Amino acid sequence: MARLRGDQLAAALGAHLGGTVRDLRRLSGGASRVTSAFELEATGAAPRPLILQLDRGDGTTQGGKVVMERALLEAARTAGVPVPAVVAMGMGDDVGADWMVVERVAGESIPRKILRDPEWADAREALTAQCARALAAIHTIDPDAMERLPGADPLGDPLPFLDALGEARPALELGVRWLARHRPAAGPRVTVHGDFRMGNFLVGDDGLRGVLDWELAHAGDPAEDIGWLCAPAWRFGGSGEVGGFGSIDELLGCYAAAGGDTVDPGRVHWWQVHATVKWAVICSLQASAHLSGSTRSVELAAIGRRVCESEWDLFTLLGVAPGDPAPEAVAKGNPVAPFGRPTAAELIEAVREYLETNVMERTDGGARFEARVARNALGIVERELLLGRDVVAAHAFRLRDLGIGDDVALAAAIRAGDFDDGWEPVAAALAASARDQLLVANPSYLPAATT
Repeated sequence: MARLRGDQLAAALGAHLGGTVRDLRRLSGGASRVTSAFELEATGAAPRPLILQLDRGDGTTQGGKVVMERALLEAARTAGVPVPAVVAMGMGDDVGADWMVVERVAGESIPRKILRDPEWADAREALTAQCARALAAIHTIDPDAMERLPGADPLGDPLPFLDALGEARPALELGVRWLARHRPAAGPRVTVHGDFRMGNFLVGDDGLRGVLDWELAHAGDPAEDIGWLCAPAWRFGGSGEVGGFGSIDELLGCYAAAGGDTVDPGRVHWWQVHATVKWAVICSLQASAHLSGSTRSVELAAIGRRVCESEWDLFTLLGVAPGDPAPEAVAKGNPVAPFGRPTAAELIEAVREYLETNVMERTDGGARFEARVARNALGIVERELLLGRDVVAAHAFRLRDLGIGDDVALAAAIRAGDFDDGWEPVAAALAASARDQLLVANPSYLPAATT
């Protein structure tokens, strides 16, 4: 069924919910789902604030997963996990895609606000213990009692997904190789949330009020959820290893005190590396949805350039430093004959500034978010015009130094185990390339001493 426009969607939802949908507005878009807020008005009742989660309908989500998610939310609520109550759900029908409506829980979900603003200081103090208790409760849910809950082999997906995308990412090949060679003994089989992290929490002044986004839940090792929460990608500039706000030792202690198993920090480290590789692959998959034309989106396009963030995180977790210094940018005003000025970089800069000072200031909600993403994408183009030639040359030099022709050959050699007994020079070269890509994609992600 064709995707409905806003007014059509509101009418269809209202018919299902027995009222009138008002002020339907998009909040965010994930890998496979769009989240919107609205108020439901019914005769004789006060307006009811609700949340709609609507599958993109582009084939990125297996049909019928909302049935599993409803069962998970209800089981989690029974186990004591703070989750929103499910109001209604549907599969396809006249809404055009699988959907679920839940109660809107009051709270903040934007990680950078929670981690930086003074008003959330008390919440930050409470979050580590609260997350530990929530995870311990989630892991009590019997996976065999959850209909359609899939299993997952942690090393079964990354390389096939990369192969399907046709991308050669030697750094990720090295990460998967390290994971395979250092895999710990499996833990108990439990229900795993699959995306338990900052950005999927609703936080009030008293701390954790809601655990959201259960679409990636599966049966697996409880340490997977812990490692995912502790992955560098989900610290959002915060100093704590746990979501930017807490310590791993406190998290593990509180988890065990709440009834969870004793988890060795070495297992957590392995799952942090796994989470970092997995997130990089997810970024590539999301970008491919835009590049293939199935879901044209500046947000999905831009996220493809975040793969290098995870590659940098990977080498940081493995204790690998770049093998050579970073390149320096050329001046913005250097004209390229015969075009003169403004240069391409200066034109990009002008459009970026327009988005920042005009469009973003005059919009809010989803439109403001997308304008910010577009501004950041133009910044990437601007920096690539200034640095790209030197970054490409430096990467080619590193490959020659390793005796390798290109990324495809290097990825194949890593997968074949050719560098298993001497991987450090390869890792140092790839760490330098990840740093150089970050200088283009997101230089603020790098420590100050690195740039």
